[in-house]
Amino acid sequence: MCGIVGYIGKNNNAKKVILKGLENLEYRGYDSAGIACNINNEINIQKEKGRISNLKENINFSEKSNIGIGHTRWATHGKANKENAHPHKCGKITIVHNGIIENYIELKQELSNLGYKFNSDTDTEIACALLDYLYNQTNDIIKSIELFKEKAKGAYAIGLLCDDDLDTLYAIKNKSPLIIGINKDENYIASDVPAILNFTKDYIILEDGEFAKINSDSIEIYDKNNKLTDKKVNKFESDLQDISKNGYEHFMLKEINEQPEVAKKMIDEYINKQDINNLIDLSKYKNITIVACGSAMHAGLIGKSLIEEYGNIPVKVEIASEFRYKKLFIDKDTLVIAISQSGETADTLEAVKIANDKGCDTLGIVNVFGSSIARNTSKVLYTKAGCEIAVATTKAYSAQATLLSFLAYSLAKNTNDKNKLNEINSFLTDLNKLPILMQKVLDNNEEYKEIVNDIYNKNDIFFIGRGIDYSLCMEASLKLKEISYLHSEAYAAGELKHGTISLIDENTPVIGIVTDKNIADKTISNIKEVKSRGANVIYVTTEELDNDGDFYDKKLIVPKTNSLLQPLITIIPLQLISYYAAKNNNCDIDKPKNLAKSVTVE
Repeated sequence: MCGIVGYIGKNNNAKKVILKGLENLEYRGYDSAGIACNINNEINIQKEKGRISNLKENINFSEKSNIGIGHTRWATHGKANKENAHPHKCGKITIVHNGIIENYIELKQELSNLGYKFNSDTDTEIACALLDYLYNQTNDIIKSIELFKEKAKGAYAIGLLCDDDLDTLYAIKNKSPLIIGINKDENYIASDVPAILNFTKDYIILEDGEFAKINSDSIEIYDKNNKLTDKKVNKFESDLQDISKNGYEHFMLKEINEQPEVAKKMIDEYINKQDINNLIDLSKYKNITIVACGSAMHAGLIGKSLIEEYGNIPVKVEIASEFRYKKLFIDKDTLVIAISQSGETADTLEAVKIANDKGCDTLGIVNVFGSSIARNTSKVLYTKAGCEIAVATTKAYSAQATLLSFLAYSLAKNTNDKNKLNEINSFLTDLNKLPILMQKVLDNNEEYKEIVNDIYNKNDIFFIGRGIDYSLCMEASLKLKEISYLHSEAYAAGELKHGTISLIDENTPVIGIVTDKNIADKTISNIKEVKSRGANVIYVTTEELDNDGDFYDKKLIVPKTNSLLQPLITIIPLQLISYYAAKNNNCDIDKPKNLAKSVTVE
């Protein structure tokens, strides 16, 4: 993996189109890049380790080409170097590939016995050699692809060129996203829509097991049974503005600042003047299981707290990669909610398929229209966050948490719990104020920068909280780690006495989050424990719970809002603290090392 772009057209500008498409996919994270184009009826391959800019320096754009494929690689098999970069060529076949060929070792041995020599450590070169071997046997590229589908196990999105047919681009898809872009006299393939937004908004989604033969003025798509099939043409709702920085220094900063706008979009989509609409009825389920990875899982933890507290339905939150390999106690009375920004997260998608097989209803909470999780769940709710380019999620995370708060409210509005009636009755009014409160928090940049100046060069930073605040701690800690590379941990505040308080030294930064008034005193007691051991405490709390004391060094006050919405306000300063810490450390904020935006391999 990570990014694929392919082009065929009558305008002979393949190099420019592919490089622009790859640049639009830089947000996905990568460690090398390459391109293969037809130059004077011969495939010319150029690839380099590192950024696309390294590749562009060595490309002659005056050379005309009608067809080509390109790739940004995030290393899975073999080191990040030029030899392992895509494209790979074996005999008459050239390919780029996302995914993992699971039986590549077995295939490599078979192909080696047939005389194939390999120059890289990748499973992709094995796939390329297999396709070349099958083509030599059949002299028919369509038949070769059909046989490849039988022999290759695992996930693959492949763009393919054949020396004997340099007026045709081929695409093969299984368990890794791949789309076909459509335009007059030219067509494209890509692993994600932003790659082709400079050229078209019309696209076709390939399903698992499908492949395509693409010419400049025609497209033939074969289904999983290798029969020609018709496909719906989709239109992407966003535009180029969504994949540009619009004057911000980084995409992450832009996306943090877009959160009020995203909240308003979601209010417009799911709320009318009297009630919440367009949701799923959760009341018929005895249990809910949320499956997700990374920040989406942390959003799920927010949802768990809110749904259990206000909806009285037990909720489990499972890391998708663990869910797949454990004994499961789910049935037709269990709703499985899958949360994913891309809708393509491999482990989460496989969890959905398991839940479907067990007869569960499934709900996808995703950001990308028509994504794999959206297509494989019984019902889907879209977060309306727009394109999120920075690898570290911010606005998509808060949009996921917002939708979960909507679901919790949809259950709570029929409650007889008098202790919760104030929050429930004021929810819609408070929700309409949410974008304004978000903007108010965003306007306190200087305060966050001042806090960061005291902590950005520390070796260890800790976040502590209880209940829903602990869930916020987990997300805040992850943000700090993934973009600033600072070691950070989140702990349930009550666990400090059970061993972890031994990590606190003089001036160790500890960020204590206290927004739940029911357990505020308990958390403050834990904050006092770390302060008495020399910690440098940053106390994050609401206007309602603000009080003076000697248990903190700096205090960060956020506006008080409805308890169902409070996490959406509280997370913003923590996102900005991570951003400014990374900036102070001169990190590549939008593209942190070793990370990819959409994790489509297991």
